[in-house]
Amino acid sequence: MSFKLSKKGGGDFTPHPETDGLVRAVIVDVTDLKKTPSQYGERDTFRIVYESEVEDETGRRFCIWSPPYTPSLNEKANLRKDLKKIRGRDVTKEEEIELDPESLVGHAVQIIVKHEEKGDKTYAQITHVQPHKGADPLKASGKFTRERDRQKKDGESAAYQKASGAAADDAPSRQDWQKCKVHVGRNKGLDLGDLEQEAVQNLLDKWLPDHRKNAKPTADDKRLAAALEEAAVLLNEPAY
Repeated sequence: MSFKLSKKGGGDFTPHPETDGLVRAVIVDVTDLKKTPSQYGERDTFRIVYESEVEDETGRRFCIWSPPYTPSLNEKANLRKDLKKIRGRDVTKEEEIELDPESLVGHAVQIIVKHEEKGDKTYAQITHVQPHKGADPLKASGKFTRERDRQKKDGESAAYQKASGAAADDAPSRQDWQKCKVHVGRNKGLDLGDLEQEAVQNLLDKWLPDHRKNAKPTADDKRLAAALEEAAVLLNEPAY
C-alpha cells in the first residue's frame, strides 16, 4: 500500500538508550497507513522509523519509531512541523499539493533521545531532530527490514503467524529469526517459528525483560533476544 501526502489530507523491547547529546541517525522506513483509534474516532496514521548509530551489546543498531502521524500537510499538523525539523526547511507550495513520503527514506539526521516512564514501562522518544550537519552522515545498516517488505505473499499486511510445515521441510523458506532455537522454558528445543503467538508473546513479556537485566548473557541468550525483536515487529511491538 502506498500513499501520497497532501495539504488536503486528513511486547517489550529494550528502548533506545537516552543520549547525552546529538547522535547520528537515518530514516529507514515510512510505514503504511493503519487505522488508529483516537478521541476523534479512527484515523489513518503512519510512523517514521529512524535507525541510529547507537548499538546494543550484539552490535545491532537501535531503531526508534516516531509518534503516529496523520497524512496531512496542513500548517497545524504535527507531521508538517516535524518535516521542517527533519529537512531544515518548510514544505514548498508544490509539495503541499503532493509529497511522496518515500523521499524521506535514507535521509540522514541527528537526534536526541530521552526516556519517558508510563506505568511500569519505559518508552524512548525523540525530543530533538535536525538535518545531519558536517561530514560522515549515517547510512542504513541494511539489517532493518521495512514493513512493506514483510508482506505476505498474498499481499495482505504482515503479521506474526506460526511457520507452516515441519521445521526440516520448511527451513529453507524460513526467516532467520524463525530458525532460532528456544533454549528456555517449556518450549526449549523448538524453533521460535514453531511457537504459537501466545508463546512468543510470553517470552517477550517475561523472558526478554529479565534477559536485558542480565549483565552476562550467553550467546544463546543474545540470539534468542535478537530473534524475539524480529518477531515483536510482526506483533506490532515497536520500540518507541
